[in-house]
Amino acid sequence: MKALALFSGGLDSTLAMKIIGLQGIEVQAIHVNFGFGGTKDKRAHLENMCSQVGAKLEILDLRDKYIKEVLFSPKYGYGSAFNPCIDCHGFMFRHTKNLLEKYKADFMISGEVVGQRPMSQRKEAMQNVQKLSLDEDNLILRPLCAKLLPETKPELEGWVDRTKLLDIEGRSRTRQIKLAEDFGIQDYERPAGGCMLTEQNTAKRIKDFIKYDTLEVDDMNTLKYGRHLRLEDNAKLIIGRNEQDNKMLENTISKKYSCVKIVDVMGPYSLLDIKASKNDKEMAAKIILSYAKTNEDEIYKLKIGDEIISASKFASKDEFAKYFI
Repeated sequence: MKALALFSGGLDSTLAMKIIGLQGIEVQAIHVNFGFGGTKDKRAHLENMCSQVGAKLEILDLRDKYIKEVLFSPKYGYGSAFNPCIDCHGFMFRHTKNLLEKYKADFMISGEVVGQRPMSQRKEAMQNVQKLSLDEDNLILRPLCAKLLPETKPELEGWVDRTKLLDIEGRSRTRQIKLAEDFGIQDYERPAGGCMLTEQNTAKRIKDFIKYDTLEVDDMNTLKYGRHLRLEDNAKLIIGRNEQDNKMLENTISKKYSCVKIVDVMGPYSLLDIKASKNDKEMAAKIILSYAKTNEDEIYKLKIGDEIISASKFASKDEFAKYFI
């Protein structure tokens, strides 16, 4: 027997793999990169958790499909922000299901717990996830809460011993943490949302972006980092807040932005809409200078793409506060 595990990298999905693995079933972890899972590269962490429970890892890059199939047209709507959680789970299971033949696997598992997430982990929501996943054969098993749910094919066929599955319910992680201790699982992430789409700040940025442009894969990283401003003539300006922001923005590939750097003075790495008007370029320069070690009464040169312009900083950040998204 072999199972494909929908693997987020968190403790719950790690425990689910361990519990199934203890029944002598081989587990292949499938981590879906949908573009908004966080701001850090998780590969090292994912590999570490998989190695602790004896699972192999595959990372699926489904960002483009996620934009086209889920993000802007969820059947079951959004949560409190821009999070189509039910449709997202169905999407991930649907694409994981497509890998069953590739891996010669028999069923799928996840670390979901009844009642843990208000939108996607209610019993009714789990039924809707199954519909969206096109799981007509009833192959989705949730080891942490299986005893609270109807039996699945893996249980009915005897592939999995239901008596060794669990009945965890609710938002408390007490039982999971105790299980991690019992199994010797270390370095797991503490409970957190994990999805940037549940954050109001990300929702605002996406709503603003699609008002002026079409979201593509290369735009995803630009929504994650820096300060975001929409200028007078509608140009988008992104200013790095710290060293990590600067590094990530510098590594971002997008044909929609020009790099902006202050000449001869240390300052934040910034991106400006490549179609920015002369007025917005001048405004962007003044704003960027306000986040660098510059003097109010001095003129500085900035390089915007291949163009050099001169500007001075604003006397106060209050002067451009209205442009923040």
